[in-house]
Amino acid sequence: MTGPDLGFFHRFIPARDETRKPLLLLHGTGGDENDLIPLGERLSAAAALLSPRGKVLENGMPRFFRRVAEGEWDLEDFRQRTAELAHFVAEARVAYRLPPPIALGFSNGANIAWSLMLRDPELLGGAVLMRAMLPFDPRPLPDLDGIPVLILAGVDDPLVPADQAALLAALLGEAGADVTYEVVQGGHGLTGDDLSLAASWLSKNG
Repeated sequence: MTGPDLGFFHRFIPARDETRKPLLLLHGTGGDENDLIPLGERLSAAAALLSPRGKVLENGMPRFFRRVAEGEWDLEDFRQRTAELAHFVAEARVAYRLPPPIALGFSNGANIAWSLMLRDPELLGGAVLMRAMLPFDPRPLPDLDGIPVLILAGVDDPLVPADQAALLAALLGEAGADVTYEVVQGGHGLTGDDLSLAASWLSKNG
């Protein structure tokens, strides 16, 4: 279902099991609000799903923030878009009566997910970051004490080297998050191992 006008095109699917934490689905470049719905339903059946569409267009493809080149972000836009998305999530939590959701982000969506956590540690209940990277130092860090985070990297990813994901894992751990970091055999696309690891993690943390 679509919902009230909260500033983003989005889809919301109500929970069938209120004991499951909601998922905030954040698509990669070229995705939209429909893109990760099947993945969310597969990984955390019966959880509420909140899925916004990124507002930035790159060659006609939606994204959550601008970049100057591959791996080089427009940091001012990144900060502004993070604040805008954080406002949407806060408003959506009120409108749909949601507890802090777990962000499930892929690539561009995973990157803005960790930015949301650093901006407002109380906004989210955790994060699954698939193919995320850390191209700059975002210190100073907030206190992410105990917030569960799963980071999934591909050993042969041509867009996000695994050592970038490892840097992100170390940084979030430094901030106090409870980080699980896994490297799977594969590239930038998701694999069966990604899905099994995410499903297992969500069964314990979601």
